[in-house]
Amino acid sequence: MTEAPEPGSKALHALAQLADSRRPQIDASRMAAVLAHPDDETLGLGAQLRRMPGLRLVLVTDGAPRNLADARAHGFEDAAAYAAARRGELQAALREGGAEGLAVTYLDAPDQGAADDLAALARRLAAELAGIEVVFTHAYEGGHPDHDATAFAAHAAARLLAADGAAPEIVEAPFYRLGDDGEMLAQDFAPEPGSAPVQLVLNPEEAARKTRMMGAHATQRATLARFEARAERFRMAPDYDFTRAPNGGRVLYERFPWGMTADRFAELVARARRDLGFDADGDDAG
Repeated sequence: MTEAPEPGSKALHALAQLADSRRPQIDASRMAAVLAHPDDETLGLGAQLRRMPGLRLVLVTDGAPRNLADARAHGFEDAAAYAAARRGELQAALREGGAEGLAVTYLDAPDQGAADDLAALARRLAAELAGIEVVFTHAYEGGHPDHDATAFAAHAAARLLAADGAAPEIVEAPFYRLGDDGEMLAQDFAPEPGSAPVQLVLNPEEAARKTRMMGAHATQRATLARFEARAERFRMAPDYDFTRAPNGGRVLYERFPWGMTADRFAELVARARRDLGFDADGDDAG
């Protein structure tokens, strides 16, 4: 742990508990992990899941792009069959990780389409997160449009809940982004002002468990081969302006035929902010 928890910060207290290798479990009954795809739970905090009884896992997409290219590449005729397979892989991964008892909620947005209606997604998340104190989610890093959409929706849901005096604190994990040299960086935070990252170095048993979890996501094997099971990183989420391109404007998903650019994402965020009433107070962030 790089810093002591601040008084009253439930998120930093949770991170301090996770960083204590002598603590086998922490009470996660008021915590949730809001993630974009089946397999993000493994990449983001797979080694910690068995230590977090009571955690609610919310998956925003079904993991099945509607263009069917991925589905057919893995031998499935339609998106529904591919999504079902990915649900099965998630359950297998949770079993490998000793976390098969976690409650899982699927919002079933189309893979690569989570940003299409951000206001509706934020409202659904707010309903799911009622009573939650700490949310683990994606960093805003320009790696995958669904990751950025999930980050926005988690922050927006927290803001909606703040109106009732019950906003959860947000902890984020890095997944992947473009580096300065134009190559992909895995599990490395983009520089942002705010709290220093917490790095949990995995011991051999934890690393082996996480490796088995990654292997359980069989359809994602080629993608997950880029990631190492050595450490998991977290930090308190900064107060993002989601209408600005993340990662210094280096946006990886613009390289892929996913129908998303930084400019279009900013437009979708601006539309969602208007729909949610966030612009009425003149606040540009969020």
